[in-house]
Amino acid sequence: MSVLSGKHVLLGVTAGIAAYKAAFLVRHLVKKGAQVKVVMTPAAKDFVTPLTLSTLSKNEVFSSFTHEEDDNAQWNNHVALGLWADLFVIAPATANTLSKMAHGTSDNLLLATYLSAKCPVYYAPAMDLDMYKHPSTSETFNILNRFGNIQIPAEEGELASGLTGKGRMAEPEHIVSFLENDILKKLPLRNKKILITAGPTYEAIDPVRFIGNHSSGKMGYAIAEAAANLGAKVVLVSGPVSLQLEHSTIEVVSVTSAEEMYKAAHKHFPNCDIAILSAAVADYRPKEVASEKIKKNDSSLTIQLEKTKDILKSLGELKKHQFLTGFALETQNELENAKSKLKKKNLDLIVLNSLKDKGAGFKADTNKVTLIDKHNKVQPFPVKPKTEVANDILQYIIHQLDA
Repeated sequence: MSVLSGKHVLLGVTAGIAAYKAAFLVRHLVKKGAQVKVVMTPAAKDFVTPLTLSTLSKNEVFSSFTHEEDDNAQWNNHVALGLWADLFVIAPATANTLSKMAHGTSDNLLLATYLSAKCPVYYAPAMDLDMYKHPSTSETFNILNRFGNIQIPAEEGELASGLTGKGRMAEPEHIVSFLENDILKKLPLRNKKILITAGPTYEAIDPVRFIGNHSSGKMGYAIAEAAANLGAKVVLVSGPVSLQLEHSTIEVVSVTSAEEMYKAAHKHFPNCDIAILSAAVADYRPKEVASEKIKKNDSSLTIQLEKTKDILKSLGELKKHQFLTGFALETQNELENAKSKLKKKNLDLIVLNSLKDKGAGFKADTNKVTLIDKHNKVQPFPVKPKTEVANDILQYIIHQLDA
């Protein structure tokens, strides 16, 4: 899955001959999973039609502050457009528009939106060779780059005038690759390997029955998705769940029992930088597993249980450079029990949640957690969707690693 998936990309199109390539750029961005809206300068409509871009983006195209043909229309809010965007890409960016951007001129909707944008702004210059080489253009580039804008370098080739040289707008596929690479290199977990465990374990009684719990795996899967979105290489050791991942780069290791999860976790732990063990591992398993289905002959059945291996504690004993995070689900003396677990198992962080908290626990789409670090610093959070909880946990870890 591309890092552009789910991103709000605002595409600014200005009046250059390369504007026709905006249609291909929209198509590439949509294929990467981005949501695209287009804002055009009025003159850009002479080169590519709003109908084409709206059809490809599946969104209305904006080119003026109001719909002039509709006396009752509301204005197109440039501030709202700027705030909507995760990325603002101006391609093609003509010398005229770039100069106005550099000097704060706001005589059309695109420029007003640029001045309102809070997101990263990328621009892909498109102009003829002599214009590109002019000292004023170089000064414009310097100003824009000093403002924090990001230039997508122009390419060399045949230009509209018939000259050959630098000034061609980067090809749409190159623009998309540039965006992906630029985003990736800035992600806080880039080049980090994260081990995550999720879901329940099933401990067999016989070929049909098992001992298990109500864990859905939603919390662990949310952490895996969030970590991958932050640039990490993720290994997800998952017990039996019915969930699907959106991020195709996550390596999934499917297990059933606590013993299988123990082996998988130990296999991947030595090479990871961060381990987050959110799985609800069975504490006990049947001492003997029947080879055939147990018949319902008696009014009662006694099953002798034995302890499973403590995965979290064993990794805490092996820990060297890794940042180790565990989970604690408590029903009484929550803080005291969580702090005790943190110390006994040599953790760097423990995530506490209680079955008594409304909106927390198994199967729900929300969770309420309290983070406790190895210095006993306690950070409570309100009830949130598990996707947001996952980001809270990861941001806390990132902060700890940077401290």
